[in-house]
Amino acid sequence: MAAIESVILEVPDPTAADAFYAAAFGLGPRIGVRAAQAPTAGFRGFTLSLVVSQPSTVDSLIGSALAGGATTLKAAKKGLWGYGGVVQAPDGTIWKIATSSKKDTGPATRQIDDLVLLLGVENVKASKQFYVDRGLAVAKSFGSRYVEFHTPGSPVKLALYGRRAAAKDAGVSPDGTGSHRVIIAGDAGPFTDPDGFTWEAAPVRSR
Repeated sequence: MAAIESVILEVPDPTAADAFYAAAFGLGPRIGVRAAQAPTAGFRGFTLSLVVSQPSTVDSLIGSALAGGATTLKAAKKGLWGYGGVVQAPDGTIWKIATSSKKDTGPATRQIDDLVLLLGVENVKASKQFYVDRGLAVAKSFGSRYVEFHTPGSPVKLALYGRRAAAKDAGVSPDGTGSHRVIIAGDAGPFTDPDGFTWEAAPVRSR
């Protein structure tokens, strides 16, 4: 099994980004930032999703993100699958905050159940095989459309979606050039996948 310990975002202003993520989402070491080096434009080819338990949590997290300077890409609303919305952080990273529940079942909280890194790829089947060859087990697979990997205990989950479908889900154009400005830190790295996403070996944590 391969685990993702953290996602590192390359940003123009690491100090500002650190402050934004601490206030908006409180994800701790699961999200890191470093100074951006490579140019990028348009859709960067990935989104990050926060999966929560109920609509009030979605609203709370989106509200704190907007208060910190994020912009709305898709306003939170009910759908066939549940309730959620999409925002873009000041550094350009796209965040989807969602729940499968359409009604609150308890007091409002800010608890995040899962952090999911969704990579928008050109060929889902080929990328799936690439990651299987590097030790990731498949949890769910819908042909050439979507793949979710089985990484129990991993701080960050990984999924693959077609690039155009990922952009549509986020509410943006699929066009984009330059760096993804994201680094994946885990025990499967270092390598670069077929779509240019870079993995690094995560630092060894003391137990």
